[in-house]
Amino acid sequence: MSYEEGAAVAAGAADVIIRGQSLGKCYHIYDRPSHRLLQGLWGGKRRFYREFWALRGVDLTVRRGETLGIIGRNGSGKSTLLQMIAGTLAPTEGVIQVEGRVAALLELGSGFNPEFTGRENVYLNAAILGLSTADVDRRIERILAFADIGAFIDQPIRSYSSGMVMRLAFSVMAHVDADVLIIDEALAVGDAFFTQKCMRFLREFKERGTLLFVSHDDAAVSALCDSALWLDDGVVRAYGEAKGVVHKYLESVISARQDGAMRTTEAETPGAPRTRQRPLYDARRDWINASNLRNDVEVIPFDPAVPGFGELRARMTDVSLTDAAGNPLSWVVGGESVVLEVSIVSDDVIRRPIVGFYLKDRLGQQLFGDNTYLTTFGNERPMQPGRPMRARFEFEMPRLRSGDYFVTIGIADGDKEDHVIQHWIHEALTLRSDCVEWAAGLIGLPMTGIHLEEVK
Repeated sequence: MSYEEGAAVAAGAADVIIRGQSLGKCYHIYDRPSHRLLQGLWGGKRRFYREFWALRGVDLTVRRGETLGIIGRNGSGKSTLLQMIAGTLAPTEGVIQVEGRVAALLELGSGFNPEFTGRENVYLNAAILGLSTADVDRRIERILAFADIGAFIDQPIRSYSSGMVMRLAFSVMAHVDADVLIIDEALAVGDAFFTQKCMRFLREFKERGTLLFVSHDDAAVSALCDSALWLDDGVVRAYGEAKGVVHKYLESVISARQDGAMRTTEAETPGAPRTRQRPLYDARRDWINASNLRNDVEVIPFDPAVPGFGELRARMTDVSLTDAAGNPLSWVVGGESVVLEVSIVSDDVIRRPIVGFYLKDRLGQQLFGDNTYLTTFGNERPMQPGRPMRARFEFEMPRLRSGDYFVTIGIADGDKEDHVIQHWIHEALTLRSDCVEWAAGLIGLPMTGIHLEEVK
């Protein structure tokens, strides 16, 4: 190994802030309270318990500045892993190494004394996280301003709502200058405005620290995290780039709901055309490109061989954006009227077909979407084998930031609450947006009118 290669390896190792190797946590389950006493008397000579491995064989490496999302169903071992990283739980096997100061928000009220006031608990909780009284004195005003619970700060914690406890706990954690932040579903109990404040803080923290984030909100994980770890029954099912891991997790959740009836498409869907029969229409020829503010969006054509999953008794054969006359568009301009067309066929009777879509950004955030359920409610038309159907969604294309966007399409049989996925493709269409300036927000909605006038 050359000097340069050795230096690079050393630098990479120094950049690792969390390293876990073969982590496992085993609990002893006693069927009767007396068995616990007997175990103490007999020691290792006899076993009066059953072993339950909450976590086993977990390896992970988190580098400085990385944001790791941890996903999985309830009971999958997420909280157990976070407690090991936070140092509040010792592993039964394996090794966990963490560099720097860790601030964890694992359970509401942890580190708080319910008889103390909110102000007193700020000093108590900050001391647990490594701050001195003088440090807290310098930051107390910022902590209280962030929490924004008013006069309740001098009332006992036992009188707080869960949302107020979360506000105070998050505010303390945000002001201790931690190297690693650990968030475990705590934001789920906050009001919308405070949750947005927390998310803004977390995005800023990503620029300087390491974040571990547990959430059932797949869009939040995709948007906030660089990588993701999927735990299932205490073992790692997937670990890597956040978007890909979230897709696998969602497919597993949907598949489980359908009792394992899913199949995955890895080759061209039988009977689906490989090439379009209709010519593409370039919407730009009807526009005079006189301004650099125009939002041009390229439409990457649907590929019927793109991977999907579902029972596949019904499947999509084509997806396209068209104009009102049905001409497929290879380009569309933000603000103009478009139609999303989804062509489907079936090999069996689909009694209550539902077709829906989402438009997602490159991070997986769902920007908008809709489905055919309400439109056809009470007037369902069963889908017959070999007789194609088509779903059409008419809307005005919003203005999109520069970058790639994806249209997710799903076909189901049933109703809104109880249905079976027939075909689901995460990235049925790709939209590539190019614009210099756009309206505020994730997307810019076309305005029917904007006026500023004097009222007489």
